[in-house]
Amino acid sequence: MSRLHFEFGCGSLKLAGALDTAPGITGLLLVSGGNEIRSGAFSGQSHLAAAIARAGFPVFRFDRRGIGDSEGENREFRSSEGDLRAALEAFRAMAPQLERVVGFGNCDAASALMLSAGKGFDALVLSNPWTIEGDAADGPIHTPDAVRARYIEKLRNPREIGRLLRGGVNLRKLARGLFSSLRPAPTASGLAQEMRAGIAGFEGKVDFLLATGDRTAQLFESAWDKADPRIKRCEGAGHAYVEPEHRAWLEQQILTALRA
Repeated sequence: MSRLHFEFGCGSLKLAGALDTAPGITGLLLVSGGNEIRSGAFSGQSHLAAAIARAGFPVFRFDRRGIGDSEGENREFRSSEGDLRAALEAFRAMAPQLERVVGFGNCDAASALMLSAGKGFDALVLSNPWTIEGDAADGPIHTPDAVRARYIEKLRNPREIGRLLRGGVNLRKLARGLFSSLRPAPTASGLAQEMRAGIAGFEGKVDFLLATGDRTAQLFESAWDKADPRIKRCEGAGHAYVEPEHRAWLEQQILTALRA
């Protein structure tokens, strides 16, 4: 196994890619979220690719147009279908033994895969899909379900009860929090509806991976069917699955999809 760095075409532009070689006939195309380069935050995707390749599956990563070492204008995830198509073609050309390709994306990379209807992929692993309209700079809000869960957890903690009885809790802030927990769940955004429509006709296997400690995942779940049997939850995990046990869980979910 080895790691190859190269360029591939996307129309008249050149995109930067990396291939972790392996002999398997099923491969993973790993899509970066946000404006992250192909190595991911703190090299997380690079480490994930190496782990999956060690298990026998080739992994392809790339920089979207206008990101990292790739040419062109950064037009964000909504306009990345051409990038995905070019990456798939390059992956299959460089690993001609491939019979299946699984797409994996976290955050708006998952959204991009859904908006593109999963074209060219045989299965999708969609982690913490981004459903928030507008500028992401302010970050997602807490859902009423998340607020309720937080207060229920506090009420089960004797230390928190003691703080309340000793007057160590800001009652005004507590009242605001309790009031917000009674609000109805937010209406599904137009983006969420587009994602639902995009994935509706996909015939391959789909897994939704949700980190329960992540606000992006919580907002996705509030806009989706919570009883969807394709949803798998990693209890206590944050957005990037940084804890060792959460990284191991994510890796296992991806390997399960590759071995299906």
